[in-house]
Amino acid sequence: MKPTKRNYRATFILDNRGKEDSIEQIIEGVKKDITAVQGEVTAVDNIGKKDFVRVTDKKLTGATYVHVNFSAPSDGPGQLKERLRLNSSVYRTFVQSV
Repeated sequence: MKPTKRNYRATFILDNRGKEDSIEQIIEGVKKDITAVQGEVTAVDNIGKKDFVRVTDKKLTGATYVHVNFSAPSDGPGQLKERLRLNSSVYRTFVQSV
């Protein structure tokens, strides 16, 4: 029996300070992580660099925001957050059901 997939919209704040990877390479890595949790990416929207309203790290006052729409099983967002927790290029992750 195939699990039912739901639609999600994830917002990622990407941090490439001191890394050779470009933002596009980081986005490709995030897309691979989504497919690893049985997800299918439907749309990617690179918002660009924005300054933070509330700065938690004085060395990082702004970063690149990316919206990714995808469909995955109901446990997909939890698995994705756990995979990206170890990725230092992804500063923050927010997943919402749409």
